[in-house]
Amino acid sequence: MALRHTLGSLSLLALLAGCSSPQPAQSVADISGDCSVEHLQGMLGQHASAKQVEQLQLKANAKYIRVLAPGDAATLDYNLQRLNIHIDESEVITRLTCG
Repeated sequence: MALRHTLGSLSLLALLAGCSSPQPAQSVADISGDCSVEHLQGMLGQHASAKQVEQLQLKANAKYIRVLAPGDAATLDYNLQRLNIHIDESEVITRLTCG
């Protein structure tokens, strides 16, 4: 009887494992570079963790990123493939721009 329950459980696990196929994650290599941030304005006020910055880069479709804190020096070159993430002293996102 216990063997039948064990086999039933293993069969169920195998069936469930077959149903869940992981989706390939988008990577920076897949990004076209047509940066867009209009749809990301809801991220303002969020903490700019490394994972959050990576997700913003992918969602903005930006080849390059730059995180700018108050007082940081920044070049004045304009790059349409770059996401600029402006943060405050507490590393909270205050502004998102492309360029």
